[in-house]
Amino acid sequence: MDVLNFTYPGETRVSHRAHVGVVGSGDLEILLEPSPDGAAHVRVRTSVDGYAPIWRKVLDRFFSRYKGCVSIEINDFGATPGMVMLRLQQAVEEQGQ
Repeated sequence: MDVLNFTYPGETRVSHRAHVGVVGSGDLEILLEPSPDGAAHVRVRTSVDGYAPIWRKVLDRFFSRYKGCVSIEINDFGATPGMVMLRLQQAVEEQGQ
């Protein structure tokens, strides 16, 4: 099991929390809440070891478009990069941005 941490610049304050997905085979859970410091912080807990470069690429792509000041916790159970992006977009929609 890997625990990965990433930080991105944020521009837009958010005021709501969001929860999407479930921790299950091929899926993941995302917990999103406002960031306390104006940046975006992501903590990934994944059952798949050695995929930090893939996580970095997916998150870099997401944060190249999304500028929210958020804290995101991702609990992964083998989700594909496409599923990760889908769940991130769902969390943003649910949160109201």
